[in-house]
Amino acid sequence: MKQLDLKSEAYRYIVQSYGQWLGTLGYNEQTVYQLPNHIQELLYYAESKGYAGLHQLDIHLFKDHYYKLKGRSNQRRGGGLSNSYLNKHLQALQKFSDYLRQSGRLLLPRLDIRTESSEGVITDVLTQEEIRLLFETTYQPYESRKHDKGAQFYETMQKRDRAMLAVFYGCGLRRNEGYHLDTGDIHFHSSLLHVRKGKGYRERFVPVTKQGIKYLEQYLYDARPYFITGKQDALFVTYSGRRLGGQALLVRLKLLIALSGNLELQLKDVHLHTLRHSIATHLLQNGMTLERIKDFLGHTSLESTQIYTHFLEQQNPHIHAT
Repeated sequence: MKQLDLKSEAYRYIVQSYGQWLGTLGYNEQTVYQLPNHIQELLYYAESKGYAGLHQLDIHLFKDHYYKLKGRSNQRRGGGLSNSYLNKHLQALQKFSDYLRQSGRLLLPRLDIRTESSEGVITDVLTQEEIRLLFETTYQPYESRKHDKGAQFYETMQKRDRAMLAVFYGCGLRRNEGYHLDTGDIHFHSSLLHVRKGKGYRERFVPVTKQGIKYLEQYLYDARPYFITGKQDALFVTYSGRRLGGQALLVRLKLLIALSGNLELQLKDVHLHTLRHSIATHLLQNGMTLERIKDFLGHTSLESTQIYTHFLEQQNPHIHAT
């Protein structure tokens, strides 16, 4: 987006103040930089329409600007602006409205615009049946192959795969959170997982189901010692005893999908984060409140969690998640 010069000193000040406000809320540097730029574009549009001061801004201006932006072409690659860009702009408008209200400058009604289909946020979600199929795939019997490492190694890897699914699906962890898990982060007595390396360095405790605890115990006590020769705190380890990287975990997930024999599942664009999206969607479908899902996932605001409501509404317009 090209730099837009605002004529109004008051508008220039409000853009700067908005950025500082975002910073005090704990948003990352990129967001603190990007969102005020979107608001600068809004205020540039306001000036072009004759809005001389902040007190003249209204919700109609916000909507007109957004829909004009939605119809604009992408100057660099052609076509329209991406949905992820539009959603970021929409987030900027919504947070700007919050800023105006909380600072006592202007009270605007809620910006009632549905987020665009978020290709950068939710791509595919697995059904509960597909999740069950992945777990079942980890029990496929060993078949001897040339140059393989034998039945014990095969079964050990299967136990690690089940622990992986228990963490990334059952506990809804982000890829980086699962990567940083250590053995001491599993509290078997209280059925909790201690996430120490959450997004934004936030910690949280995540409940683990009875079945999830069983999978983690089987891996930790029966399988993991097969890989370990010395001291290693990492929960997920390679067969040579090093901390298992996120890409290697993804390779195992892709292998399970291939072994499942389910064509519909194989056609989906599945990543570790897909498992997180899937558990959140399933919890919402099963009646869990957004507030509890927010805490489960480690979101800082309900805005992040509401993408699952939007996703369900897009899948079935007759469903209204709460």
